[in-house]
Amino acid sequence: MTTYIPIIVITLLILFLGLFMVKQQTAFIVERFGKFNSIRFAGLQFKIPFIDRIAARLSLRIQQLDVVVETKTNDDVFVQLKISVQYQILRDKVYDAYYRLQNPHEQLTAYIFDLVRAEIPKMILDDVFEKKDDVAFAVKRDLKEAMLDYGYDIVKALVTDIDPDASVKEAMNRINAAEREKVAAQHEGDAQRILIVERAKAEAESKRLQGKGIADQRREIAKGLEESVDTLNKAGINPQEASALIVITQHYDTLQSIGADSSSNLILLPNNPNAASSMLNDMTASLLAANKIKEMNTKK
Repeated sequence: MTTYIPIIVITLLILFLGLFMVKQQTAFIVERFGKFNSIRFAGLQFKIPFIDRIAARLSLRIQQLDVVVETKTNDDVFVQLKISVQYQILRDKVYDAYYRLQNPHEQLTAYIFDLVRAEIPKMILDDVFEKKDDVAFAVKRDLKEAMLDYGYDIVKALVTDIDPDASVKEAMNRINAAEREKVAAQHEGDAQRILIVERAKAEAESKRLQGKGIADQRREIAKGLEESVDTLNKAGINPQEASALIVITQHYDTLQSIGADSSSNLILLPNNPNAASSMLNDMTASLLAANKIKEMNTKK
């Protein structure tokens, strides 16, 4: 029984040294005497101790590489772009991913630099901001085609940041501020124009209503004068004398209203004691002459 003990110990030692665990979404490269032997995926695996060795542990999950590229646009503006590339190793091309590329990160970075510096110089700075998705698509398309033979699949490419030179950003901010001030000035001008138009409309409406009021006032005054003349005619005063009397009465009413205001500096000419008498005589003579002319025209 004791003779089997060394065999059992050696067997247990081989099992202990040979068994290993591969995690999910991971691939192990196993080499035998320095030569590729096999690829092991998730689960409990076994290798021959001292003969086989685990050469590499490769993740099959999606990984991300961030690269900052500085280049020049078509309008001679230096700009930095941050490109985020998401990639993964294809399950059926683990061998190519490990043995064909010495340093996959450097290889991807070199391709990204080359692709971005080929696309951005074709655009002006404004187009870089507006068409960043087109740049990302071009990077993904060309990078996917180049890296597929090496066992890498490009899942997504994103332009996550665009950073022009500080002086360029300052100039862009000034331009933006000037444009906004221009728009604000235009809106203020439109508001002022609308205000002026509305004021003119309001003033025109006021004048119209004022004129209508004056016309109504004069109509009522004429109506009152007509009634006054009729009343005087009934009292035996002829129309000419009645009209002259009404005018003289209005003349004295005017003088009374002027005298009632102590601060008035209005001077009414003529303003002597005989002015009313002369005015009455003149108006009576004028009315009589007018009536005679009217009668003569009627006879003709």
